Amino acid sequence: MQTSLRCFVACRPALARRNWHVTVALAIGVGLLVARGADAAGPRVLLEDKRPSDARLAPPKDLNGYFPFSVPATAEAWARRAERVRQQIALSQGLWPMPPRTPLNAVVHGLIDQGDYTVEKVYFQSVPGFYVTGNLYRPKGRSGRVPGVLFPHGHWNDGRFIDIGRQAVRREIVAGSERFEEGGRSLLQALPVQVARMGCVCFHYDMIGYADSQQLSFQLAHRFAQQRPEMNSPESWGLFSPQAESYLQSIMGLQTWNSIRALDFLLSLPDVDGGRIAVTGASGGGTQTMLLAALDPRVSLAFPAVMVSTAMQGGCTCENACYLRIDTGNVEFAALFAPKPQGMTAANDWTKEMATKGFPELAALYRLLGAPPQQVQLFAFTHFPHNYNYVSRSAFYNFLNKHFRLGLEEPVVEEDYPRLTREQLTVWDAVHPAPPGGEAFERALCRQLAQTTRSQLEELTPRDAASLARWRSVLKPAAEVILGRELPASRDLEFEKTHESTTPEGLQFAGLLRHKPAGEELPVLFLLPQPWHGRTVIWLSGEGKAGLFAADGSVAAAVRPLLAAGVAVAGIDLMLQGEFLAPGSGPARNRPVNNPRQFAGYTYGYNRPLLVQRAHDVLSLVAFMRDHEQKPKTVELVALDETAPIAALALTAARGAVDRVALDTRGFRFLQVHDYLDASFLPGGAKYGDLPAWIALAAPTPLWLAGETPSSAPLVAAVYAAEGHTSALVWASPPEGQADAHAVRWLVDAR
Repeated sequence: MQTSLRCFVACRPALARRNWHVTVALAIGVGLLVARGADAAGPRVLLEDKRPSDARLAPPKDLNGYFPFSVPATAEAWARRAERVRQQIALSQGLWPMPPRTPLNAVVHGLIDQGDYTVEKVYFQSVPGFYVTGNLYRPKGRSGRVPGVLFPHGHWNDGRFIDIGRQAVRREIVAGSERFEEGGRSLLQALPVQVARMGCVCFHYDMIGYADSQQLSFQLAHRFAQQRPEMNSPESWGLFSPQAESYLQSIMGLQTWNSIRALDFLLSLPDVDGGRIAVTGASGGGTQTMLLAALDPRVSLAFPAVMVSTAMQGGCTCENACYLRIDTGNVEFAALFAPKPQGMTAANDWTKEMATKGFPELAALYRLLGAPPQQVQLFAFTHFPHNYNYVSRSAFYNFLNKHFRLGLEEPVVEEDYPRLTREQLTVWDAVHPAPPGGEAFERALCRQLAQTTRSQLEELTPRDAASLARWRSVLKPAAEVILGRELPASRDLEFEKTHESTTPEGLQFAGLLRHKPAGEELPVLFLLPQPWHGRTVIWLSGEGKAGLFAADGSVAAAVRPLLAAGVAVAGIDLMLQGEFLAPGSGPARNRPVNNPRQFAGYTYGYNRPLLVQRAHDVLSLVAFMRDHEQKPKTVELVALDETAPIAALALTAARGAVDRVALDTRGFRFLQVHDYLDASFLPGGAKYGDLPAWIALAAPTPLWLAGETPSSAPLVAAVYAAEGHTSALVWASPPEGQADAHAVRWLVDAR
C-alpha cells in the first residue's frame, strides 16, 4: 500500500496528462478519492467564482490590431503557407470554388481623342445583370501589343469623377503634393492619363457605389451600419444579412470578382500584352490590388499604395469579409505576390511604420525566393498624409518603366492634361441607359449568386470514386479554412485533474484540459465504469458537461446504459458553456468587436465564430482521449441537440479519430439563422450544402443520424454510397423525445 501511494504521488502529473484511467485506479487503491457534491449543474471543476483561464475570453481582435508577418524558414514552407492563405482569401471572398466566367458582353463607346491618348467608356457584366463601369485609356501612335494596367480606386469622393476644386488643389500644390492646377484636381484621372502617355492601356474602373456603379448604393456598400430585418429572410435576403454571410456573399467579394473580370476584359483587348499586366490602387484600391495580385496569376506587377501595413487593415465594409484576416493580414497578402515585382508606398497614416514593421520581412522573403533587391521596393513618403499624390504616382511610373522595360527616360515626369468632367466620363446616356438597382436588384443578385453556387455543387454530387474525389477537393479545403485547425498533437495538450469521487455507476473525476499553444482551458468530466471495456463516448450537450446529469445531480438516465455496458463517458464545457459563464447568464452569443456597425465581417474577419471555437474544443477532447498510453479501443461522439452542427464541423478534421457518431440535427440549417451574433451562426455554413455537407464529410465513419431523411439530406446518402459504406449510415426516426435512448441503444449494441 505504501509503495502504491508513493508511486501515485510521484507519477501524478504525467499520469494526469496521459493515462487518466491508470491514475484513477491507483487513486482508488490508496483511498485518495475526494468526494465532491453534485448539484443541478453537475460537479464543478473550478471554484464557483472562477472561470477557465482561456485566451479566447480576451476582447476579440479587430481591424486595428497588430498583424505581423513571419518569414518561413524555407521556400518549401512558404509555398505551403502561401497556398493555405490564398485558399483562405478565395473562400472569404465567396470565390471558392471560382464562379463560372459568364460572357462579359462588353460595350466600349464614346471615344474622346485627347491628342496623344484616347479615353473610352466601358461597361460589362461581371455576372449576368451586374455591371462593371469605367474608362479605358489608350496610347496613340503605338503598334503591336502594349502593357495593360488595371487601376481600382480607393475611397475618394465621387471616385472616378473626383474634382477637388481650385482652392483644394492650390493647397496641394503649396504642400508639394500636386504640380498642376488643372490636372491635379483629379488624382484619379492623372494616373491613367500618364500611364497611357507611357505607352500602356489602362482600365480605370469604379468601386461599387461610386460614379457609374449605382446598382448597389454607396450607402449600402460603404456605410452599412444596421441590420435590416426586412432583408434577413432565408427565402429572399440582401447583403450583410446572416443569410448572405452564410453564403459568403459580401461587397468585398463582389469587388474582388469585379477586379478579376476587369482583368478578363483588359486581356480581351487585341492591343494588350498579356505577359505585362500591372495593377495599382491606393487605400481601398490598394486593398483590391493586394487581393487581385494574390489570387490571379495573370498579374505580373503590383503596386498597392498606402495600404500594406501591420497596423490598421482597412476600415470600410468593402475591405472586410468573414475569415479574411484570421491569423494573417495585409503584409502577408502582399507577400503572396513574391517573387514578382512589387512596389508600395507609405504615408503619415497607418502605414508609417512599414519601413521597420513589415517591409523588412517582405524583403527577406524575396531574398529567400532568390529575387534581386529591386523586385520589391517601399517608397516611404511619410511627410504626406494618406494619399496617391503626384509624388507617390511618380514612384509607380518609374517602377513600371523599369520592370516593364518601357525604355522611357528616367525619371518619368507626370505632365499636365485636359481634365474631363463627370458628364464627359460617364458611361450612361440615352443610348446606353443605366441598369436597374435598389433592394429588388440586391435580392435578385444574392439569389442568383446562391443559385450559381448550388448548381456548381450539384454538378459535383458524388456518384462514384472519381466524383467523390472531386467533391472532396472542393469541400475539404473549405472546411479546413472555416475550421482553421487540425486534430491537435498530443504534445500540445495537457490534463490537470482537480477532483475525483465515486458514484453508484463507477468512478467520476474531473479537471482542466488545456490546448497549450492556443491558450485554451476546458473543464471536462469523466464517468468511468467498473469494469471499463475500453470504449469511450464523448457526450456533447447544450448544457455542457452538466448534460451528463439529471436535475437532482444523479447521472442522467440516457447515460446510465452506456456505463452499465462498460462504456466510459466524457462531458465537456465548450467555449461559453457551463463554467465559462457567470451564474444567471443568458444564452451564449458571439461577442462582436468594439465597432457599432452591425457587420459580420468586422468580427469574423478576425475571429473564429463561437461554433468553430466549440468545434476546436471537441477536437481537443478527441485528441486527448486518443492519446492515452493504454489507448481506448474506440472514441465515439454523441450530439443530440444544438451541438450537432458543432460535432459535424469537428468531424471534418477528426474523421479518422472518431470511430462512431450519433447525431440528431433536429432539421437545423445554417441558412435559417437570423442573427449574426447567434451561437449557431456560421459564415459559409450554407454555401457548400449546409449542415448535410459537413456531416457528409464524416463518411465512411459509422453514423446514426436523426432529424434527417434521405430526401432532406440526399448528399449524406450519396457520399456514403460513393464511399461504398451505405450500411454504415443509419437513418433514425425515433419517437419525439426519445432520440437519446435510441442513440444509446445503437451505441450499446455496436461492436
